[in-house]
Amino acid sequence: MSALLVAFVLVCGLGLAAMTAGLRVVRQYERGVIFRFGRVRPGVRGPGLALILPFVDRLQKVNMQIITMPVPAQDGITRDNVTVRVDAVVYFRVMNAVRAAVDVQDYLSAIGQVAQTSLRSIIGKSDLDDLLCDREHLNQGMELMIDSPALDWGIHIERVEIKDVALPEGMKRSMSRQAEAERERRARVIIADGELQASEKLADAAEVMAEHPAALQLRLLQTVVEVAAEKNSTLVLPFPVELLRFLERSTPAAAGVPRRSPSEEEDPADGLSLLEGLAVASPTTVQGERVAPITVPRS
Repeated sequence: MSALLVAFVLVCGLGLAAMTAGLRVVRQYERGVIFRFGRVRPGVRGPGLALILPFVDRLQKVNMQIITMPVPAQDGITRDNVTVRVDAVVYFRVMNAVRAAVDVQDYLSAIGQVAQTSLRSIIGKSDLDDLLCDREHLNQGMELMIDSPALDWGIHIERVEIKDVALPEGMKRSMSRQAEAERERRARVIIADGELQASEKLADAAEVMAEHPAALQLRLLQTVVEVAAEKNSTLVLPFPVELLRFLERSTPAAAGVPRRSPSEEEDPADGLSLLEGLAVASPTTVQGERVAPITVPRS
C-alpha cells in the first residue's frame, strides 16, 4: 500500500512538473509561434497563459510593437556630384508573426541592411537641392523601397525619415556666399523698384507744377522754412536764374550802357557779379523772435 502511494505521489509530481514546464506567458504586445518537432503549428498564441508540450513544442515570441531603428550615416555622391553624409530612421512593425519567424532568420538585421542600401540608392538618384528641400518626397520613395521586400517577411514599414544631411565645409561656404548674393540681388531690385516708383511720382508732381506755377513758389517757400528751422548762422535764399538775367539786362540799360543782344554769348560770371552788390547779413533776434535778413543792393 505504501509503495502504491509513493508511486502515485511520484506520478503526480512528475505531471505537475511537466505541466509547469509547459506553461508560457505571452505578453499583450507579443504573439507566440509554436514549433512542434520543428514544424510550425497552425494558429498563433495570443497574450496570456499558453500551454505547450514539454520537450516537444518550442514557443517563439514575436514582438508586435512598432520598432524604431536608426539607420547609420551613409556616405554617398549625389546626382550633381556632391559628397554628402546622410542618416535616417525607420519605423516598422510585424504584421504576420509566422512569416517573420519562418521566412527570415533575423528580421531586425534584414530591415537594417535594406534601409542602408535604400538610403545609398536615394542619395545617388537625388540632387543636393532635393536632399535639402524635398525630403518628404525622398522619404516616401525610400519607404517604398524598404517596404517592397519587407512585405514578404510579414513586416510593414510605418514611416521613414531622413534625419540629417552633412555637407563638406567648402560646400557650406559656397552655399552661404550664394545665399548672400541672392539677398543682395533682391535688395538691389527692391531699391531700383522704389526709385522707379519715386521717379513716377516726381514726374506727376512736375506735371502738376507745370500746370500751376504757384505750386512751385509754394514749394520754394516750404524749402526755405525747412532750412530756416535748423540752427544755422546764415540763411541762404535761392534765386531763380531768370531773375538774375532780368537784373543783368535791366541794370546796364539804366546806367546808359548799351544792352547786349540776345544772340551774344552770356558770361555766367557777369550774372554772378551782381551778387557782389548784395549785402548778406546773419539772422538776428528781434524781441525774442528769429527774423531773416533783408538783402539790398549797394549804391
